[in-house]
Amino acid sequence: MTNEQKALNLLGLATRAGKLITGEDLTLKQVRSQQAKVVLIAKDASENTQKKISDKCQYYNIPYTVQYSKAELSQAIGKGRTILCLTDSGFAKKIRELLSI
Repeated sequence: MTNEQKALNLLGLATRAGKLITGEDLTLKQVRSQQAKVVLIAKDASENTQKKISDKCQYYNIPYTVQYSKAELSQAIGKGRTILCLTDSGFAKKIRELLSI
């Protein structure tokens, strides 16, 4: 199993643990309040969405990655989503290690 697959499995665990926020508006709120530890943006999200989220993450110094497709992220968490953020530092640390963020 690759590190990318392990990271997706971890997203599923984080979802069940209630440590994952999904959706653009809720993620932006978490980034602004600096509760977000890592943000994942689907690589097939619109350019406008990618730019808006990545600019906010850079401004607030929150690590982010644009590495998975919407389908991969949605399958990992069981809901159709484009933007995800982890609010738990333990899950976030492991995701950063696996994806080298």
